[in-house]
Amino acid sequence: MKKTLLTVILSVGLSVLTAYGIVKAATPQATGTTPVYSSDSGYNTPSGPVNLSVSDYPDFTYAAERAVDAVVFVKVTITRQYQPIQDPFFRFFFGDEGGQRQSEGSGSGVIISPDGYIVTNNHVVADASKIEITLNNNKVYEAKVIGTDPATDVALVKIEASGLPTIEFADSDNLRLGEWVLAIGSPLGEQLRSTITAGIVSAKGRSMPNYTGEFKIESFIQTDAAVNPGNSGGALVNKAGQLVGINTAIVSTTGSYTGYSFAVPSNIVHKIVSDLIDFGSVKRARLGVVMSPVTEKVASEMKLSSLDGVYINEVVSGSAAEKAGIKQGDVLVKLDSTRIKSPSALQVKVNNFRPGDRTEATVVRDGKTLVLPVLFEEAPDVEVASDGSASFYGAKLRAATREELAAVGLKNGVLIVSAGKGKLAQAGAGDGYIIEMVNDVPVSKPQDVIDVAKKRKRSVYLEGKTSSGNNFYFGFGKD
Repeated sequence: MKKTLLTVILSVGLSVLTAYGIVKAATPQATGTTPVYSSDSGYNTPSGPVNLSVSDYPDFTYAAERAVDAVVFVKVTITRQYQPIQDPFFRFFFGDEGGQRQSEGSGSGVIISPDGYIVTNNHVVADASKIEITLNNNKVYEAKVIGTDPATDVALVKIEASGLPTIEFADSDNLRLGEWVLAIGSPLGEQLRSTITAGIVSAKGRSMPNYTGEFKIESFIQTDAAVNPGNSGGALVNKAGQLVGINTAIVSTTGSYTGYSFAVPSNIVHKIVSDLIDFGSVKRARLGVVMSPVTEKVASEMKLSSLDGVYINEVVSGSAAEKAGIKQGDVLVKLDSTRIKSPSALQVKVNNFRPGDRTEATVVRDGKTLVLPVLFEEAPDVEVASDGSASFYGAKLRAATREELAAVGLKNGVLIVSAGKGKLAQAGAGDGYIIEMVNDVPVSKPQDVIDVAKKRKRSVYLEGKTSSGNNFYFGFGKD
């Protein structure tokens, strides 16, 4: 009996040891390298097998503690001026004075310098008559706008303070899919200030549909970190607590977070705020091409090895691209030392340059690879086409003809060829309307409209005649 019992104990012991050995062999232990799983050999790296341990699970305490004090709550007050009612009957009983109404909004911001420079979203501070910044220690400051860039939805404001906590910029180009990130901000208002959520980098280089017709530069970092209204302008940081993006938008059918959030990459933000601090405006380079993605048909015809690059549909006359020798039908595959995979990627890369910078563009033409020198020029505020038409807040404008002016009883004016879906249309403009005055200044050509509008910092007011000859008068905020 003793013999039998001993045999059972030994057998059980050997089984446990054997099982332990198998489990230990299969249990990852940390070695400081990133594992890759193979069904044949388990977790491996180029240097051999690797194991993981509990230490490889994410710990966000350092990043959170390092970054949270540099993220602020932004409260804005918007004052809107209402114009007198034009209806004589209404004015007889209620008077004809205009009025003001105030509304409030909120968002987040990130302190980037100890002396009070704060980056946020343009849409957070647009049209604000007053901006209040609340630090994580509850101190409140009034801020002033240093500059905005609607094309990237980045804005820079400043408070008068010193010795403030800041966040260090990281190189957002080095972000990897699946990398852990934290979103820090004030979702849903002041009650949830300094909220921290975690997620991973779900995608890079994302863009969203642009229905306004306005110029946009979009190459968003997509994450699944929970972001809600109020997070706009807040920080997206990596595990080191460095800034990799500014949280900007969500895609949702409800208006609240549903699993996707988007951030402007830190490299774009850094360039924009540097320009605003150094020059007071964004110095944007222009290449001067009309482009589209490379299709399978184009790749087959041009014998390309992949669908990377952009197909050049048109080269703008007199542009940096034309002077460099880029031609219609080329496929641009590299700018500087960066491989270009999509139109948005090229747009973002060009945005990193300033007027006067030099680089090289690599194109494929007739089966040959050419490297062409590029000298960037400054992008114009507005593109005026060869027929004299121009885009203006999503609408297409051209000078009205004598016949068109006479038909509605005007001596001067600019025709709205297409109102589009942008701010002009949202304010009430329609196809065929003729703009007679902008901010009480007569206009005769599209450039007049643009020049007058540029002089006003916040609001633009237009008046004229509809296509049926009725008067119109409306305004909208510029940003």
